[in-house]
Amino acid sequence: MATGSNVVASPFTFKPYVPAEGEEYMNEAQLKHFEAILKNWKAELMQGVDRTVNHMQDDAANFPDPNDRATQESEFSLELRTRDRERRLIKKIDDALKEIESGDYGYCESCGIEIGIRRLEARPTATLCIDCKTLDEIREKQMG
Repeated sequence: MATGSNVVASPFTFKPYVPAEGEEYMNEAQLKHFEAILKNWKAELMQGVDRTVNHMQDDAANFPDPNDRATQESEFSLELRTRDRERRLIKKIDDALKEIESGDYGYCESCGIEIGIRRLEARPTATLCIDCKTLDEIREKQMG
């Protein structure tokens, strides 16, 4: 029997999944493990969105000094860019959760082989195996 999904506080603070010998890849226990990681990660990101909205509402001020105003606008701009990246990440998390539901999670979308438990624990939204990801990055680098 495998030891699985004891997920706690942070999305990356969890007990690594230890498959039993001969255990089938992406069985129900493994899928529950990754579902818990993804849902926890998404919840943490959503809390960050709420904090940003509250922070921007609470700290928005019309500073008379142009330097103070510019500093505040710069801080808000950086925060909004961060939240935009997190918004895209939330979409990837939602996509991964849909793949869990459909039974496609954990398999490379390019070649169809197993992505691997450790790689998915490192990057739960991974859609490519390490070989296909490496080739993808080489192509990207060559294209500029």
